[in-house]
Amino acid sequence: MSLLLAATPAAETPPHTGGLLALISGTAGLLTVAALGILLLLFLIIKVRLQPFVALLAVSIAVGLAAGLSVTELFGTVQKSDAVSLIESGMGGILGHVAIIIGLGTMLGAILEVSGGAEVLASRLLNLFGERRAPLAMGLTGLIFGIPVFFDVGIFVLAPIVYAAAKRSGKSILLYCMPLLAGLSMTHAFLPPHPGPVAAAALLDVDLGWVILMGVVCGLPAVVVAWGYSAWIGRRLFVAVPQDMVEAADEAKKAVADEQRAEGVTPREKPVPLGVVLAIIGTPLLLILLATFSSIALDPSTLRSVVEFFGHPFVALTIALLLAYWLLGLRRGWSRKSLETVSTSSLKPVGNILLVVGAGGIFGAVLKGSGVAQALSDTFSDVGLPIIVLAYLISLVLRVAQGSATVAIVTTAGIVLPLLENGGHSQAFVALVIMAISAGSIFASHVNDGGFWMVAKYFGISERDTLKSWTVLESVLSVAGFAMAALLSLFV
Repeated sequence: MSLLLAATPAAETPPHTGGLLALISGTAGLLTVAALGILLLLFLIIKVRLQPFVALLAVSIAVGLAAGLSVTELFGTVQKSDAVSLIESGMGGILGHVAIIIGLGTMLGAILEVSGGAEVLASRLLNLFGERRAPLAMGLTGLIFGIPVFFDVGIFVLAPIVYAAAKRSGKSILLYCMPLLAGLSMTHAFLPPHPGPVAAAALLDVDLGWVILMGVVCGLPAVVVAWGYSAWIGRRLFVAVPQDMVEAADEAKKAVADEQRAEGVTPREKPVPLGVVLAIIGTPLLLILLATFSSIALDPSTLRSVVEFFGHPFVALTIALLLAYWLLGLRRGWSRKSLETVSTSSLKPVGNILLVVGAGGIFGAVLKGSGVAQALSDTFSDVGLPIIVLAYLISLVLRVAQGSATVAIVTTAGIVLPLLENGGHSQAFVALVIMAISAGSIFASHVNDGGFWMVAKYFGISERDTLKSWTVLESVLSVAGFAMAALLSLFV
């Protein structure tokens, strides 16, 4: 599937011992390289404040040279030849799969956002559940709307609805924002088309259908547990609705509307039908799941080929995006220019994510090609801990140390890859390992995580109270998700 997993001359050679640490031979030298490389990565991100893409790229080169890879193995040659560049194959191997999925998913989320799908979803659920169960309605809103949109976009779009619900009830805003955040965080960490699980699936060569299935099975119980904590902390810690953020949200909505009019985007006049929103969000998930399990339920046939075609992630997300263009755009009076404007503007923030994911692919390729990954694999095997536990702990440590969930996921996936390659593990088990990695990547969000400050700012929570509420909420979600993955791994 991925060039990253393909055999290369560097991967077939024995571990290198001619690098900067040649005086330390064999496994010990490679482990030293790995440890120093991870410490350097953390130093560059935390202390130097280097952009994660640059930090990952620099550390990948340093680890490769220290482990004994030649310049040709790392970069190829200026002239065309048969030499395979680990940097090019690592970057291209993962982005060839991930970039398309993230790009299509981002545009789909943007159309749902601008068309008013989030407001319709939240208002219908609030009316359905009533005032007493409004926190549950907000949680379900975050859970459903979080599937196609990024975490920060979900907060931006849904925060005004939280303000209104909390102001109407006179209760702590934590009762309403924490369930919403739990839903947004779970989908962002556990489900495609979000960058973390998609990148891990590409690195570990797992069908997205299995990742979706295990993400739902592990994520839903975890988010229910997190909702329980949200109700508990919301009753014990009162935080008033931030009036300045309410005013800022109103101004932002007006500015967005003005900008849309200037760019030719037709303002929405009547609400989007809820069934349309749910159908557009659910279509790609259903098609991908059907394709993944068609090999079990169907013998090789024309029907199976058709199911697999429409269920390929590229095709399924394209279908969902075209449906959104038609049902939420053109049928409601949008011009083609408007659709183009919304789609194009939504892709602007994606560049940073793709570069970080690609650099993670480079890091994984260098670890494998230099023999460092195999040395780590042998050492972890001797520790005696199950693979799924190791994956969770590694991801957790990286997350707490440097704050970025994406960096934690792609780095951990590269480290555990050799543990899974020759073990004969099923797709279901590897998908559960991805769930463990994803769960570790959201543990204990604190001051080094941008999400921490976004939550504190948008909902007017002090740093101390954000640690008590949001940081603990993320830890509960992480531990519960990992517990489900570990339990299921006993039966897979």
